[in-house]
Amino acid sequence: MNNIPSVKVALVAVSRDCFPIALSQTRRGKVAEACRKLGLSIVEIKATVENERDALAALDGVRSSGANALCVYLGNFGPEGPETILAQRFGGPVMFAAAAEESQADLMNGRGDAYCGMLNASYNLGLRKIKAYIPEYPVGIPEEVAAMVRDFVPVARALLGLSRLKTFGFGPRPFDFLASPSTSSP
Repeated sequence: MNNIPSVKVALVAVSRDCFPIALSQTRRGKVAEACRKLGLSIVEIKATVENERDALAALDGVRSSGANALCVYLGNFGPEGPETILAQRFGGPVMFAAAAEESQADLMNGRGDAYCGMLNASYNLGLRKIKAYIPEYPVGIPEEVAAMVRDFVPVARALLGLSRLKTFGFGPRPFDFLASPSTSSP
């Protein structure tokens, strides 16, 4: 019996509407490709989150993909409210990561502000009391973000396994033995 959950990560990009959405979409594609090179089971969600309506569309895409873990990727400065609503409504393991400024060539006035957006996302996650996985240094180029996703997979696997754990007592009374039996994966 295999009781170790399989993890399938959905990758959703977010974008502040004052930046070109294509910046986040292009960066998301590069991260997805870097994840595939590492052999990760990743689903690139095409809906990019700029507002609450987009967050709901992305959530539908995540759910229909069969993903059971979520990576919210700030390709540029993201909208804190909608991106944290996405994390809150997902209901499973969530991580946040952001794009590093790899060059000046594809940025709005020389900057994408993903690092600053990550700070604001962290603050908003705290306000909403959402427990999300944030790597020690959550900003990187696509290969670095892919490595962050790889490091998130065992965390997500543990959280998924624990979320379905059943604890019960058995044995002669009055001293029952507590047991934590394994659960089967879906």
